[in-house]
Amino acid sequence: MILSVIFSVLSLFLFFCQLFTLTKGGRFYITGVFQILAGLCVMSAASIYTVRHLDWHYGSENSYGFAYILAWVAFPLALLSGVVYVILRKRE
Repeated sequence: MILSVIFSVLSLFLFFCQLFTLTKGGRFYITGVFQILAGLCVMSAASIYTVRHLDWHYGSENSYGFAYILAWVAFPLALLSGVVYVILRKRE
């Protein structure tokens, strides 16, 4: 999850850099790649967390909590924003 935050912040800074240096009609490939990497890191972290806590599946007292659900919601949103960055073209 920490890598995901780092990739997301790096993606934001790269977007601003590319916004001012990219030629008209260019695509934000680097920004999109870093955002997709952030999404994949979120998926990996949530998957590892799920696998590591097998004893929680059978007990009724324990639950994953809202942060776990938020991580699985953030995964497709980060991938979607990465794809949008790759498709996005710079206009005047």
